[in-house]
Amino acid sequence: MHFEVTAAAREQMPVLANLLELYVHEFSEFLDVDIGDDGRFTYPNLAVYWSKPHRHPFLFKVDGKLAGFALVKRGSEVSRRKAVWDMAEFFVLRRYRRRGLGTQMAHEVFRGFPGPWEVRVTLANVPAYHFWTQAIARFSGNAIRPAHIDKHGRSWQLFSFESKPGV
Repeated sequence: MHFEVTAAAREQMPVLANLLELYVHEFSEFLDVDIGDDGRFTYPNLAVYWSKPHRHPFLFKVDGKLAGFALVKRGSEVSRRKAVWDMAEFFVLRRYRRRGLGTQMAHEVFRGFPGPWEVRVTLANVPAYHFWTQAIARFSGNAIRPAHIDKHGRSWQLFSFESKPGV
């Protein structure tokens, strides 16, 4: 299977919004996320990924078909570190999971932004915790022990690591 990670153009915002519906629906299993009166989940800050510097939306494709997305931003809401790259959101369609593609796509995103990184996972999302544990260990070359952080009434595991230029 061939995968692509590409920067999402502004005109692809509706595509990303549709994928976010699936993502937020899945996430509602782990966090208190309510569906709107219109029957949709929303992601109110999506437009800022095309209007603010240091925010980067990506689309994933596998064999030419949409497979997921990533939203990357500068600065962490959890640790408050300003000079860190934050994996704000990351989603791979179920069809493409457990094949190593998500790990490869995450690595591609990490390589695009050298420097310190943070990836946070809510404690309730055990599958994501296992995914990020192995994906980050493979990327960094060693196991990264996450820090436990309580923020805004939620418990997080926070992975901190470095993406070195040219890796």
